[in-house]
Amino acid sequence: MKMKQLLFMAFVFSVLVACTQQETKENYLEERLSDQLKVLVEATNQSDKVPRSWNPEDGYKMIGERDWCSGFPAGSYWYMYELTNDEQWKNWAVENTEKLDGVQYYKGTHDLGFMVYCSYGNAYRLTGDEKYKEVVIEASESLITRFDSVVGCIKSWDHGSWEFPVIIDNMMNLEMLFWASEQTGDPKYRDIAITHANTTLEHHFREDMSSVHVVDYDTITGEVKGKQTHQGLGDETAWARGQSWGLYGYILCYRATKDPVYLDAAVKIADFIIPRLPQDLVPFWDYDDPKIPDTKKDASAGALIASAFYELGGYVENGQTYFDLADKIVASLSSDEYLAEVGTNGGFLLKHSVGHMPKNSEVDVPLNYADYYYLEAIKRQRELKN
Repeated sequence: MKMKQLLFMAFVFSVLVACTQQETKENYLEERLSDQLKVLVEATNQSDKVPRSWNPEDGYKMIGERDWCSGFPAGSYWYMYELTNDEQWKNWAVENTEKLDGVQYYKGTHDLGFMVYCSYGNAYRLTGDEKYKEVVIEASESLITRFDSVVGCIKSWDHGSWEFPVIIDNMMNLEMLFWASEQTGDPKYRDIAITHANTTLEHHFREDMSSVHVVDYDTITGEVKGKQTHQGLGDETAWARGQSWGLYGYILCYRATKDPVYLDAAVKIADFIIPRLPQDLVPFWDYDDPKIPDTKKDASAGALIASAFYELGGYVENGQTYFDLADKIVASLSSDEYLAEVGTNGGFLLKHSVGHMPKNSEVDVPLNYADYYYLEAIKRQRELKN
């Protein structure tokens, strides 16, 4: 009997030690992230704009509320508040959310989900303040003005020579529309989101479930006029972040609708991505770049995959496979190769992201959306484990 008691006590002790070590590890990472992001806040918070990226030659790229990346800094600060319970992060999050005042009325972009849901949406989720809720609903009203019932999609861009371009990134903005229907009881937002998701699933994906970047539609017939990859290597290649947008997008569609078609799509997109990941699991900027491994990584695509896999794992029988992969990606992004030393990298968390390689824009630099989805992945990891 005494031996059994000793063995049980030893087991309990080992569990407590493991839990303490895990908590210490988590606290260290959170402190490091907080210390680093404070560098960014202190360098940029006095501006009426928000930081999008940074490089040592030009410094900060500061943007106004109409840039598609404008909501990510506030969103990252809301996540830091959630991870640390530090009221100072809440204050900074509020300040950077309210810098975007008025953007909810802007109808010239499909990216209002990124801009408003990541900022005001997180603000409402964490504070319950009704003024934030009203902003997100107004933004949803603005977004659906870009929907064309003949095409069955929300128009992405108003520039270029396309007639009605729709990009795979647009899947991410549907999350706000699903939320708006839940909050208001009005199905119109949800109906548009579902129609857009279905049209995109039909036309954006190849047989192997890799995605093209842009599909251009005829507004008279609704037929596809052309397909191309604007930010990837070529029209037939798999631009890494585009695959991540699609993966994440169909997971959120499944969450909102429980339609197994969307879950099947997400799993098949994951099946395309996983065997193409390099040893450290952080994708090269385009999966088909012939220069691999002598080309650039895209940490933003990796952060998106990790966050998406934490959710996908909760919807399938073999979920642990996705949880384990997400853990490994987060560990890789949290290594010295990708996570900046405190005081460097302009205060951004992650190094080595790629914005627009064909235009040589924001190549191998920190990007605010990489940090946002990295923090979201860490938040989801904590929620699963705790």
